[in-house]
Amino acid sequence: MIGNIAKRWRLLSGQDNWKNLLDPLDIDLRRYIIHYGEMAQATYDSFIAEKASKYTADSRYARKNLFSRVGLVKGNPFKYKATKYFYATSQIPVPESFILKSLSTESLHKESNWIGYIAVATDEGKALLGRRDIVIAWRGTIQAYEWIDDFDFPLVSASPIFGEATDAKVHRGWLSMYTSSDPRSAYDVTSAREQVSAEVKRLVEKFKGEEISITITGHSLGASLGNLSAADIVANGLNKPKNEPDKHCPVTAFCFAGPLVGDIGFRKILESKEDLHILRVKNEPDIVPHYPMIKGYTAVGEELVINTHKSEYLKFPGDLKSCHNLEPYLHGVAGTQGKKGGFHLEVKRDIALVNKDLDAVKDEYLVPVSWWCLHNKGMVQEDDGSWILKDHEDDNEL
Repeated sequence: MIGNIAKRWRLLSGQDNWKNLLDPLDIDLRRYIIHYGEMAQATYDSFIAEKASKYTADSRYARKNLFSRVGLVKGNPFKYKATKYFYATSQIPVPESFILKSLSTESLHKESNWIGYIAVATDEGKALLGRRDIVIAWRGTIQAYEWIDDFDFPLVSASPIFGEATDAKVHRGWLSMYTSSDPRSAYDVTSAREQVSAEVKRLVEKFKGEEISITITGHSLGASLGNLSAADIVANGLNKPKNEPDKHCPVTAFCFAGPLVGDIGFRKILESKEDLHILRVKNEPDIVPHYPMIKGYTAVGEELVINTHKSEYLKFPGDLKSCHNLEPYLHGVAGTQGKKGGFHLEVKRDIALVNKDLDAVKDEYLVPVSWWCLHNKGMVQEDDGSWILKDHEDDNEL
């Protein structure tokens, strides 16, 4: 069931900043948020975290196979095609939770990581979404909390995004990952910012004769980078076709479990952009959305608060990871009852998904623990009986 999403997409994308839609949570908006959350989850389900692989920190799957391999084709009416993978590095030292490194001397990603993808709705997807949707999905950290102890990066000028005249300040670590490049790398000759900007420009120009939207989604680190990306796109007019300044499309960011990004100056810039709408989804037991606990930081956008402790399907109280992981977040969106309390799954979403890499679902539901895994960790037996690690699909699609 997809309700009236095609007719209501502008409201669901924040045209009125989700007025009267968040509590009680509108049924179409529930499905909408979950849809974009699943697009963010695809970055985790495809990421190679095995440090023994020479492909560590890349996407396991080719773009043409991404959505089928991560389970977003069967039963999913919203059809997209991945058009671009993008990568990030950092010019300042960051925790390994941000930039994962391989043990292999043949590693292709010594200083860079696959950090997300861009996809565009197919004709079939467009019909159900009501427009040609361009999605930018940013990947988060693989470890849930290990990086918090290293979270001492100061606020720095956001001038690389907004120009020298700005007084806005943002988190130095997020900004470095967003804007850093590495001429020695085949993946980061240009920054993540430049990689995303070039593809957004191309797609906006390609589909300028149609109704277009740009939707950013991300979890944890991905939510923070998504905030920067959304602000950048609107502030620099990337949501407008070339030579058509009066034709602009809305830009919406759905940010899950995101740490704080910037100061009051950053928030004022975001609030001044009519085309930009940000929805922050926060789980009450999750501490990450409160970080960094340093003077000067402030939250941005509208807020949807959920509480997975109220779910009768999940173990109580659970651990820190189960409060921050994206799959429990989406479970929480499916069942939250807002201020009136309680929990009821308004959207039929399989609870087994919560246990992809957790032990969070109550034992009585008979869902295996951490069941999302690659067969034999990608080890494949050759005809001569030897075993070779084959955990990566070449992405040769132009």
